[in-house]
Amino acid sequence: MNNGLSLPIDVDRLAVALKDSALQAHADGIVQATQTVLAQRRHGDVPRWLQGLDNLPSPNDVSDLSIELNADVVAARFTPPTSGEPLADTLKRMAPWRKGPFHFGDVTIDTEWRSDWKWQRIEHALSPLAGRCVLDVGCGNGYHLWRLKAAGAASVLGIDPSPLFVIQFLAMQRFVQEASVNLLPLSLEQFAAAGAFDTVLSMGVLSHRRDPMEHLNQLKACLRPGGELLLETLILPGEGDEVMSIAGRYARMRNVWELPTAARVQHWLCKAGFTSARLISAANTSTKEQRTTDWMPFESLAEALDSNDSSKTLEGHPRPCRGIFLAGSPQ
Repeated sequence: MNNGLSLPIDVDRLAVALKDSALQAHADGIVQATQTVLAQRRHGDVPRWLQGLDNLPSPNDVSDLSIELNADVVAARFTPPTSGEPLADTLKRMAPWRKGPFHFGDVTIDTEWRSDWKWQRIEHALSPLAGRCVLDVGCGNGYHLWRLKAAGAASVLGIDPSPLFVIQFLAMQRFVQEASVNLLPLSLEQFAAAGAFDTVLSMGVLSHRRDPMEHLNQLKACLRPGGELLLETLILPGEGDEVMSIAGRYARMRNVWELPTAARVQHWLCKAGFTSARLISAANTSTKEQRTTDWMPFESLAEALDSNDSSKTLEGHPRPCRGIFLAGSPQ
């Protein structure tokens, strides 16, 4: 443990893993950025979250361990030890669980988001992942990192500044022990690996950026020539090339600045230099896909919608609709 965030990231193991991958040329910079973030002031809930991680049994102390990554529920199935804190209580120390679902031992974590539904939308749209080096920006707790690895990616790196998401990822990594899958507590602005990735995903990030072009340019910089971007973002319904500015909150979120139509997002992608930008999916987010659960007991999408007209948010804006786009990096 260190005196900063106290996240138990083994930077020596990380360095070895990166230098044994397509990220070899960027390994030192990535490790240095990670060490800088780990030395910063800790989040107040980190001790509770870490207690949950520390209380998880060791793989050597469980029986019948099996790993399932290519399934809707990403699972480390095992028979827990008979002594110690109940596994469900241990895992709830790491709540709220927003992305998933996951299964540990004999406990299924019903997360706020059914992230498997999103995976079903994107898995057949992505170019074959076999042998590819993949970056997931704003990856949450890494649910999709495991699905990407199971789909054949050679190496998968997620970045997300939330220490809770890193800890939840480390909980699964404790049992999977896959060196080619990593999640680091970095933002895209703190991360530098120009031209390193075959595939880059950015899901749910663009809407929270004041300057969408800056984000798209940063994503393009991460891609090798001929690489592929998968972008998911909130969109405004309609066929025109329009954008609606948001003053105040959107669906109770403070940091949504504007809603673009799908045509405007495609325009932005082209302006950023991407090729063949196209919409592959657009769907309203349902209260079955994002909802309150025992593992995320706080208010969720249902509480952000107008109780008399579910086509609108509490603020009177169109309800959340998410578009998924594919675009290429120039050869």
